Amino acid sequence: MSIAAEQQSRPNLDAAISVLVSNKQNWAQTSLNERISILEDIKDRVLEVAEEWALTASAKKQIPQGSPLEGEEWISGPYTVLNACNALITTLQEMPGKSFLRHLPTRSISESQVSTQVIPRTIWDHLILSGIKAEVWMEPGVTAGNLYEFAAAAYDIPENERLGSVSLVLGAGNVASIAPLDCFQKLFSEHAVVLLKMNPVNDYLIDVLEPALKPLIDFGALQIVRGGADVGEYLCNHPDIETIHITGAGASHDAIVWGSREEGAANKRAGRRKNSKRITSELGAVCPTIVVPGPWTKADIQFQAEQVATQKLHNSGFNCVACQMLVMPGEWDQRESFLSALENTLATAPARGRYYPGADERMDQFQAEYPRAVNFSNENESTRRLVKQFDNDDDKSYAENVEVFAPVLGVTTIDGDDAESYLRQAIDYCNTQLHGTLGANIIIHPKTRKALSDRWDDIISELRYGCIAINGWTGLGFLSVQTPWGAYPGHTLQDVQSGIGFVHNSYMFDRPERTVVEAPFHPFPRSLLHGSTTMLPKPPWFVTNKKAGVLGKLLTRFEHKPGFLKIPRIFLNAMLG
Repeated sequence: MSIAAEQQSRPNLDAAISVLVSNKQNWAQTSLNERISILEDIKDRVLEVAEEWALTASAKKQIPQGSPLEGEEWISGPYTVLNACNALITTLQEMPGKSFLRHLPTRSISESQVSTQVIPRTIWDHLILSGIKAEVWMEPGVTAGNLYEFAAAAYDIPENERLGSVSLVLGAGNVASIAPLDCFQKLFSEHAVVLLKMNPVNDYLIDVLEPALKPLIDFGALQIVRGGADVGEYLCNHPDIETIHITGAGASHDAIVWGSREEGAANKRAGRRKNSKRITSELGAVCPTIVVPGPWTKADIQFQAEQVATQKLHNSGFNCVACQMLVMPGEWDQRESFLSALENTLATAPARGRYYPGADERMDQFQAEYPRAVNFSNENESTRRLVKQFDNDDDKSYAENVEVFAPVLGVTTIDGDDAESYLRQAIDYCNTQLHGTLGANIIIHPKTRKALSDRWDDIISELRYGCIAINGWTGLGFLSVQTPWGAYPGHTLQDVQSGIGFVHNSYMFDRPERTVVEAPFHPFPRSLLHGSTTMLPKPPWFVTNKKAGVLGKLLTRFEHKPGFLKIPRIFLNAMLG
């Protein structure tokens, strides 16, 4: 059993690793049916602790009891883990002949690149995620003809020939599903057993993760421990740990690879690694949202203002893909109307605390850098929300290069003669001036998008981010575990930016380049007036959704056991949101 509840002495940590070493070969050689059975068992156990999980996390994050914001913890916690279980079960059931790829639509992006659509696939996708589409763009060289060679390659090795390994997962402190999903990546896509060290910020989750993941713990494939930086350092350098995955800050990653302080800086300059183990990572970014000019109505402006406010305020701004730089068209006649609607939404969004350590200090530093930043608080200083509109002569370098990880938003302006020239200039700005490549959002009216349709793939291909959301938020790319999640490929340990490698990725693509997620510009029922068939009202992850708490619970129960009889209640509450 896990030793997470015990004092994390070195003998106890060694004992946990010893359990994994003893079982790594057994886990690597488990059959598909065994793994499916374990995932089915985990689903039942997640449902048993789901309410405790969501409500405990909400309380720890200073969300008022009964607030619709509790829905965030349902959806980004047990719901997403159940979604991952279902997606992995589907892949494993269809692993023989890799038949899980058979019905995925594939199209050419260019002469050297293809994409595969992974959402929607099932009837449930069409109903619950109506109008939402997700594609995985492969790296150049992966074609429709050889796609099977670049998916689930780890399963090409016969079970009795697989070699096990021990991986350390350093859990993130912000979103509840990150740690278990990172573990699933190692366990089911790489055949590795896992030592999960929880982040001290949210190690209260151990009380629900241990019973939820008990089948893996009982097998000896997973151990969960707690502790601070000293425990992390010991584990990273333990001789029996073979690979490491970290979700967190770039400074933490560099401390593992190169060492701390002056020693680490010197080692990095010299290219002299302190830790030579294989390290994958997801490290956040200064993420942008590009607003493209178009013929927006007043209702469009209000809805998309709520969209951007959600990109900033979801989880109180403590998301690696929270929007930190809003890119606006300077010559758009609706620019001021949109910004006014956004500022009003930021000011009136539900109150919540800033639970993540150091947030006040980071916000103070941002305000010291930009004294004219405006505070849009909800009549309460504890809900401070800062917005800085940059003038052309402002020095934006701090906001462009430092992930503030707090409710702080920069607004910059780019001119362009038309929508296409503006969009291409905005993309160039994001690629060249903003730190990191994790996620970028584009908000564009369908008529504007249609005018660019013959050049759209070419335009998007210029935007070098691991996840791109069109008329949605890249957080949806995180929640949709069928899609790979990680930085744009090509970073190195010397310049790691948003990290190296992908997680989630339930179809187990070996060479993905990026995920492109699309959502409807108009919500239902207003979508009908614009010729769209989407049935998606205001999404449940919007911070302005009044029924988000109810929807989070209903969606979690649905994900555990989908059924048509559960749809009407979900849809009714979605309409009331």
